[in-house]
Amino acid sequence: MKDTAISVLKILEEASGPVSGERIAEQLGITRSAVWKQIRELRKLGYRISSSRAEGYRLEAATSRLLPYEIQKKLRTQVIGRQIRHFDRTASTSWIGKRLAGETDPEQLHGLVIIAEEQTGGVGRLGRAWVSPAGGIWATIVLKPRIPLDNLFMITMAGAIAIARAIRKEYNISALIKWPNDIFIGDKKVAGLLLELAAEADTVHYALLGIGIDANISLADLPSDLQKTITSLKDEVGHEVDRVALLARILREFELRYRQLEDGEYDSIIREWKTLSLTLEHRVVIKTINKTFEGEAIDIDRHGALIIRKDNGEVERVISGDCFQF
Repeated sequence: MKDTAISVLKILEEASGPVSGERIAEQLGITRSAVWKQIRELRKLGYRISSSRAEGYRLEAATSRLLPYEIQKKLRTQVIGRQIRHFDRTASTSWIGKRLAGETDPEQLHGLVIIAEEQTGGVGRLGRAWVSPAGGIWATIVLKPRIPLDNLFMITMAGAIAIARAIRKEYNISALIKWPNDIFIGDKKVAGLLLELAAEADTVHYALLGIGIDANISLADLPSDLQKTITSLKDEVGHEVDRVALLARILREFELRYRQLEDGEYDSIIREWKTLSLTLEHRVVIKTINKTFEGEAIDIDRHGALIIRKDNGEVERVISGDCFQF
């Protein structure tokens, strides 16, 4: 959104009633024709603005799109989300993050949030396609971690906690975390995360935390095989949710936990993750690249590995793999 459009929008937001085009033009030092042009742009962005020759313009409703201006009004963070890039449609917010990190010093991008209204090539764990239609929250957070390499997986843990906490606080829904990176409501997935690292030796150049949330998507638009395992927040609460408010809260919750990681408060993150776990104390099937086995999920260690007690009494540490619960 251009600065002039934001200025017009602020005048309408602060007004107690209709505002004439002439008054807006005088306040901003532009022509009435330029005011009309900005009003048209705001309408295209989803703002509902009524107009009357006698009274002028009135803002009836804000946009539902995840525009930087709207998110930052509710953000109240120091780093995460202070920079935002918004796209109507893109292949992948992660791909944009990689391109930007290759063109710019990642230090300058730290905390940048890249948002798309729709992704055409979203990718989940193990390169699987992530269906990302309009109505969801599809975002990538660019980070320049100051966290030991062995603890970097805890960025995913912090992100999962942030999403689960935000959903609980916004909608009073019991969202839980399924290891390694999914958020569930009941027995259905509502969100997922993906952490990607650019590193060599002991140096991490940057990290990308991808977030996908089925907020206001229509389940009927998903492939039939996914409709049985996925839910949306809209379906859970019975109406469309305020995506702007939800994403702003997620970013606030994430910044809080990310600071804990930077301060070395790893035990605090692990304890909170455990209180929100859907996986611990449940019987699971683990599938890794090399093998498949069953057992009870009994713990998670400080590196994010799941600890499984197998039927023969052996205890196995799982760093990565698919987890299926009974």
